[in-house]
Amino acid sequence: MRKDKRKKDELRKVQMTSHVLDHAEGSAEIIMGGTRLICSASVDLSVPKWIQTPETGWVTAEYGMLPRSTHSRMRRDKTATSGRSQEISRLIGRSLRTAVDLKKLGERQICIDCDVIQADGGTRTAAITGGFVALALALGHLKKEVLIEDIPLLHYVAAVSVGIQNGEILLDLCYQEDQKAETDMNVVFASTGQLIEIQGTAEGKTFSRKQLDQMLDVAWSACQNLFKEQEKLLQSVFPLSFSK
Repeated sequence: MRKDKRKKDELRKVQMTSHVLDHAEGSAEIIMGGTRLICSASVDLSVPKWIQTPETGWVTAEYGMLPRSTHSRMRRDKTATSGRSQEISRLIGRSLRTAVDLKKLGERQICIDCDVIQADGGTRTAAITGGFVALALALGHLKKEVLIEDIPLLHYVAAVSVGIQNGEILLDLCYQEDQKAETDMNVVFASTGQLIEIQGTAEGKTFSRKQLDQMLDVAWSACQNLFKEQEKLLQSVFPLSFSK
């Protein structure tokens, strides 16, 4: 039996709330079990100088953890100097860019800030799932302001962790399970069923090709549930059925 009495393939309780910040063009809070994040999307009416393709936009992300988001105080995160934060920020940015037609976005940049208020495993996957909601809401704001003609989204994006502990596949690992896992994997899916990214590591024991396929199946089933939770907040902006 798992610590919170979940089944092996059961997500933690998921709560998502939109428009939690007054000033951001898009914002959302996501709670998955004991993990809690605030995700905000800010629109910049210019793009990075290194982008050479004219009339093309960009989506980027920054991830950070507050000092008491963990069991003991951690030093205030400096995204520019923390290797872990940089790696996760790039993962979030890569994942969310797949969902946007950057040509239709035009010459503007959207930055997704993902701030961990409380951590209990799965912070990077929650950041991607909540970050997509903030991104879609920001695009809805741009359309409402008549800055874009159509919502330039292609599909939804969600992510979840999955691992192996004592030879059994477990979905959505909490911190204690993550620490003991023999295999730890983060999976990012598009709502079309296409994979966006897989980050998987054998922590102590190797895993088989069959186990990999099983983990991906469990992750895809979970992401379908996450897409439905996202759509509750995004129905008026970009219904799930619009995914290409």
